[in-house]
Amino acid sequence: MAFDVAKVLRERHGENYALHSDLLNPQLVRVLKTIGFDRYYVRGEGCYLYDDKGDRYLDFLAGFGVYALGRSHPAIKSALHQAIDLDLPNMVQMDCALLPGLLAEQLVARAHPGIRRVYFCNSGTEATEAAIKFARRATGRTRVVYCDHGFHGLTTGSLALNGGKEFKDGFGPLIPGATQVPFGDIDALAAELRRGDVAAFVAEPIQGKGVNVADATYWQAAQELCRRHRSLLVADEVQVGMGRTGRFFAHEHYGLEPDIVTVSKALSGGYVPVGAVLTTDRVYMSVYSSLDRAMVHSTTFGRNQLAMVAGLATLDAFEQEGIVERARVTGEAFQAALAPLVERYELLHAVRGKGLMIGLAFGKPTSRRLRMRWNAVEAVRTALFSQMVVVPLFHRHRILTQVAADNMNVVKLLPPLVAGQEEVDYFVAALDDVLRDAHNGSGLLMEFGTTMAKSALRRGNGPKPVMAQA
Repeated sequence: MAFDVAKVLRERHGENYALHSDLLNPQLVRVLKTIGFDRYYVRGEGCYLYDDKGDRYLDFLAGFGVYALGRSHPAIKSALHQAIDLDLPNMVQMDCALLPGLLAEQLVARAHPGIRRVYFCNSGTEATEAAIKFARRATGRTRVVYCDHGFHGLTTGSLALNGGKEFKDGFGPLIPGATQVPFGDIDALAAELRRGDVAAFVAEPIQGKGVNVADATYWQAAQELCRRHRSLLVADEVQVGMGRTGRFFAHEHYGLEPDIVTVSKALSGGYVPVGAVLTTDRVYMSVYSSLDRAMVHSTTFGRNQLAMVAGLATLDAFEQEGIVERARVTGEAFQAALAPLVERYELLHAVRGKGLMIGLAFGKPTSRRLRMRWNAVEAVRTALFSQMVVVPLFHRHRILTQVAADNMNVVKLLPPLVAGQEEVDYFVAALDDVLRDAHNGSGLLMEFGTTMAKSALRRGNGPKPVMAQA
């Protein structure tokens, strides 16, 4: 008898957290229970998740940016069903299938004129690993420069370029020659590139950790320095790319033409993992330079037919539904709606980002009463206030968000790019409610404390610090 997914889900419902605790990651279970995020989601559609009680949650995580088109997009589902029914000859390996070529064609068409080749893999971190190898081969150099607060993945090579030491602890030594510079500091970057031994400068056009933005002057200078010193410019567009900022690639905002561009997440349509490395012809052919190097860098699942279908269907939906322009318009609506809250509340210092990559930056207030309350909260744990915003947004208003980085008072919003004015209005009203409470009294602190206490009673021990997710 065929495997019955619905039957298994029905019969084993409610075992999620016990199974994860026993067989997978018990610390993730503890984190979710600590902040009261331990729900049993049963369905996703568009911008929303639904739990087993029928409650609806506005999803402003979007799978860390995967669900650009929202969950359960009908066109992606239809394309994948059709591909399965066609019984395509998948992963023949000694073959050049049509669909990878078609997806590469679509990606190259959306890139700047210098990009001519594509390598397919399975994820953003794999794309970073490939970019490091390609840059080293193309330049004959080994050193790679990256930025503090940068995030490029968690496998060994990409981890070496991670700007958060909390992710590196206990995993060293990592690849040699990885050098960190402050994000936005052109003098520090110039000092490293002048040494003449840097293969690549790898950076996110807008950083995911903290939603940090550098101006066009910095980026233009960075590109000019890379060209002058013959180092490659690598734009990590894994999270920030594919329409997220109101341009297909975020580096377009700054007039950049990177030598290598990495993409993933949204390209999957939310169904089949896929990553891609877009390069110039010179870089690519330096790697695959002869017959005996035809397989010098490869991955088993990288060009699989279902991933290619998901990518092609995703790009088609982007065009059919005007997704990039929608992200730009909705992003402007967010900025306009959030601006009055910055004026109204001392605790909200700024709204950062572009399009639908938004960072809400909180900081010390000016008035004495609020400043005392802020200091008391921060004395418990650095950047605890941002977590105190995330928790009531979830519990009171059923909005799923995240802190943008550990030890940083920034809440990051990554709505699906199909979000519209309805979602803008709902979120801004909810944030207004939470910040009003934070300014008017101790209710927010009490609510957060109650959540933590309840979770501690369930677990039988005290609340633990919560590490920010990628």
